[in-house]
Amino acid sequence: MKTRVFVDGQEGTTGLRIHEYLAQRADVEVLRIDADKRKDAGERARLLNAADVAFLCLPDAAAKEAAALVTNPDTCLIDASTAHRTAPGWVFGLPELAPQQREALRATKRIANPGCHASAFILLLRPLVDAGLVPADLPLSATSITGFSGGGKKMIEQYEAGGDTRLQSPRPYALKLAHKHLPEMAAHGKLASPPVFVPIVSNFYKGLSVSVPLHLSQLPAGVTPTKLHAALTQRYAGERFVRVMPLSDPATLEDGFFDVQACNDTNRVDIFVFASDTQALLMSRLDNLGKGASGAAVQSMNVHLGVDEGLGL
Repeated sequence: MKTRVFVDGQEGTTGLRIHEYLAQRADVEVLRIDADKRKDAGERARLLNAADVAFLCLPDAAAKEAAALVTNPDTCLIDASTAHRTAPGWVFGLPELAPQQREALRATKRIANPGCHASAFILLLRPLVDAGLVPADLPLSATSITGFSGGGKKMIEQYEAGGDTRLQSPRPYALKLAHKHLPEMAAHGKLASPPVFVPIVSNFYKGLSVSVPLHLSQLPAGVTPTKLHAALTQRYAGERFVRVMPLSDPATLEDGFFDVQACNDTNRVDIFVFASDTQALLMSRLDNLGKGASGAAVQSMNVHLGVDEGLGL
């Protein structure tokens, strides 16, 4: 039998991309809601409860309301909003988070899809905290540069319309230091407090890179860039969608510039450690619409269903 899938919020950027992934698959039956019933709670409830897997591609409040409509114990919810990413009873939808994460994803019916910035940050820091190389209470900062598609339909329309010279240069935002991804960055990074986080949106469609600087003198005695790189390499050995690049990647250094968009149209994350004698720079990149959103959601669905993890990706 085919897996019945419903996307609540199918017209948003994430929902549309999930549909693109699912359209390639013969093992899935997509349940669709009529355009004139998209706000009909009764029809949405019917489809949510008829689905084996339901993706919630909605604002936080609407995602909570949708989750409350589900009474079928067999429906697996995968929430792409920030509403449940640190909520009890919900499993964080990042299979590479920890060795036991896939088992947790298979066992649960409530999966919280990670944020794009958060995924890139957590994949850099969690193995190093687990290994004791970065103290959980170390004050950290992180910078993320992302394409404008991360802002959703309104921002995409704004950039694609052109005519506003302010959009030609990078734009730091979340200047109140309360970005919505911070709670999950701290919780799933196993940090005592969130980093000082500066996200920057720039004039390209998609692609995202997070950078975390470290002073080696602030790390435990004996921690070197080589040890940081080795811990990341060991943690992600055999991972299908995480690639740890060579220490101080020669190809990047030869070019002189970091390519933020090199993982676009993939479900891959590339991880880097650049270093001097006194400092290290951790960097990761991903497609913010792929592994940073829709691709991650489909990957978690695959893990939950026990099928090939890369199916459709």
